[in-house]
Amino acid sequence: MEYQLTAEVVPPVGTPALDALQRHGVAALLDEHLDLLAEIEGPDGVEIEPVDHRVSVQDGGASITWVLDAPALAFAEDAARQVLGELLERTELLTDWAVRRCEVTASDEDLAAALAGVDVGDDDTAQGDVEIEIDLDELDELTLLGEPSDDDVATKRDHLSEAAEALGAFGPDAFGHDSDDPDNEISEDDAALVAGALIAGLELLTEELFVDIQTLEDAGTPASEHEVLWVLHDLPTRYAGHYTALFAKKFLITTAVLGYRLALPDWDGPLNTAEVLAIRLAEGAARNQLDAAGLTDELPLDAMFETFEEYAFGDLDVTDLFETEAEAGPEAEADDEDDVDELVLVDWFEPFADEDDDDESEEDEFDVADAVDQTVQA
Repeated sequence: MEYQLTAEVVPPVGTPALDALQRHGVAALLDEHLDLLAEIEGPDGVEIEPVDHRVSVQDGGASITWVLDAPALAFAEDAARQVLGELLERTELLTDWAVRRCEVTASDEDLAAALAGVDVGDDDTAQGDVEIEIDLDELDELTLLGEPSDDDVATKRDHLSEAAEALGAFGPDAFGHDSDDPDNEISEDDAALVAGALIAGLELLTEELFVDIQTLEDAGTPASEHEVLWVLHDLPTRYAGHYTALFAKKFLITTAVLGYRLALPDWDGPLNTAEVLAIRLAEGAARNQLDAAGLTDELPLDAMFETFEEYAFGDLDVTDLFETEAEAGPEAEADDEDDVDELVLVDWFEPFADEDDDDESEEDEFDVADAVDQTVQA
């Protein structure tokens, strides 16, 4: 049975926050070593097979989502913890790092099946191994180790507040703050935290796209042929068959251009459909940043992001972009394959037409789209 585990590995206490290059290096090291694991041998020869993994590195450490095929939940969790510890010891640049958290995440149905596997009375060997390898006290202790400390949460919040300084395109009012309304529940500091999360989320999104590009290039297949991708699986799924490495490169450039535009003092709306999608994905990444800082229950995030979208998108209706195949109806299924391919690989990166634009602004927009194509071709 397959189990999904979540693990966190962290550098020694007092290590400065990792910069972008260090985060990329840590991700590459962990990903490379996890790729080399064809099989894990557990107690008494129990075979555990790695199925898939994802590595996400932030400034304070790395998170690993790992799918293992194992006879029981206890085997999967214990094997993952031991293997990750050995992997860090054998990786010269990560020898001082430690496994802070390692636990199985499973649905109620999966958990029931796993417990059934543990309680098989006819298999004395398996039952004995489980009792030796893990017990409830150890599991509770391990789970508690994964809880962030108050210092960790405070550090994350400080990081978000500092990141907000890079957002020039939107002020506090774009996140629901109203200095003229004494009853307004969203403070300027609250708005800064969400603004910083948006910038931090976009940075992480850009880094993760590098990994998706490498994955698609190595396999030579589109996103629809992969079970796990960092970014592309969050785009509209009905076009996944056309999310190739080329598409991912063009989308990466879009996120880079978006980051530059968000740093400018003015905002005149998204340049194209791809930028709309990038903003939506950045919102999702921002919510993850806010959750890690313990702010999900403290701030009215739904209302704040709704206000932000009003500022970011204006009158542009983006609802249809994120329809599923079922929601899109039979018209989407009847689309000609070549038309869908052209929509994804060409139309999404073309500038929005605006009859009120003067010749100079139209030329500027064309240059942005043309730069995307030229950069990818290069």
